[in-house]
Amino acid sequence: MFSITDHDSIKAYGQFEAPAHIRTITGIEINAAYRDMEVHVLGYRLPLGDSPLTQVLEANRTARRSRVSRIVEQLRAAGYGITLEDVHAEAQEGASLGRPHVGKALIRLGIAPDIETAFRSFLKRGAPGYVPSTHITPHEAIDVILASGGVPVLAHPGRLKDYAVIEELVACGLQGLEVFYPTHEPMQVQYFRDQARRMDLVMSAGSDFHDIRYHKRGVGIEVEESDIRPFLDRVA
Repeated sequence: MFSITDHDSIKAYGQFEAPAHIRTITGIEINAAYRDMEVHVLGYRLPLGDSPLTQVLEANRTARRSRVSRIVEQLRAAGYGITLEDVHAEAQEGASLGRPHVGKALIRLGIAPDIETAFRSFLKRGAPGYVPSTHITPHEAIDVILASGGVPVLAHPGRLKDYAVIEELVACGLQGLEVFYPTHEPMQVQYFRDQARRMDLVMSAGSDFHDIRYHKRGVGIEVEESDIRPFLDRVA
C-alpha cells in the first residue's frame, strides 16, 4: 500500500501501474500559508476527475509559477547566473514548479553544493532568493479536500513555527497528523502522538521523498502497524 503526494498535483496517477498485490491511495500535498508560516496539508483518497480541488490546484500552480519567476529575478539581480529555463529543466512536464526545482538548478549550475545549502543560503527568509508564498490558507485546503471526499492530514507538523495552529485546524475538519516523519525528533513524535490521541486524530507517516540525489534516506519510513492502522482504515 502506498500513496504519492506531490505538491499541488495529482498528475502522477495514471502514469504508472502498481503491481496487482499493491494498493494505491490517491494523495496530494497542498501548499498553504498562514500566520507567516508555510503549512502543508495532505489529502488522501481523492478523486482523479474534476472536483472542487481542480480550481484550487490551478490557482496554487499559478502562484507557484509567479513565485519561482520572482525568485529567479532576485537571484539574477544578486549576481547569480540562473534562468527560468534552468529551473524548468529540473521539473517533469506538468509538474508544479517550486523552490526544490530552483534548489536543484542551483546545484546543477554549481552555485550550491547541496539542497540544504540551496535553501539555507539562497531561498529562505533573509536570503537573496526569498519570496513569501501567496498560497491559500490551510483552512481552505482542508475545506476543499473534505468537499472532494478526501481525508485531510497535517504534513510534518514539527516544521511549524507555532503548534497552536493544529487545534485551530482540527476545528476546521483536520482528521490526522503526520506524526512519523524523518526529521521529527523522538520528543516531537511523542508530543504529536499525544496530541493526536487528545484530539482524536489518526496518525500518518511520510518520507517526504523528492529525489534520490538529494534525499538519501529513500522512499518509505518504518512504522508500527498498530500506529498506522487507524489511518489506513480511514483512507480505505
